[in-house]
Amino acid sequence: QVQLVESGGGLVQAGGSLSLSCTASPLTAHTYAMGWFRRATGKEREFVAAIDWSGDNTNYADSVKGRFTISRDTAKKTIYLQMNSLKPEDAALYYCAAGARMFLTPTGVGYWGQGTQVTVSS
Repeated sequence: QVQLVESGGGLVQAGGSLSLSCTASPLTAHTYAMGWFRRATGKEREFVAAIDWSGDNTNYADSVKGRFTISRDTAKKTIYLQMNSLKPEDAALYYCAAGARMFLTPTGVGYWGQGTQVTVSS
């Protein structure tokens, strides 16, 4: 069983930056691909970014490319999502996710975090 704990959400003005982190346990969690999804009010959960277990491969949703960066500290079993140039439409509940392989949809996710709220004021 993999447990994911997110942190770093909050309120930011449009154009600002915010960083999220997600730490996984137990010990074998470092072998999993990890990433982020988000769900805005009244919308479906959507893919944001993912990174493989080595940190060498990443995927991004088109809507965040060039603004968001996902990274990984394998030793700490932690991933980070640096979000720059935030827009009001980025406001959502952000979920950390882990899976045996890289994923682009919720189908490929085996484990979910509880979510951390990101609010962007215009």
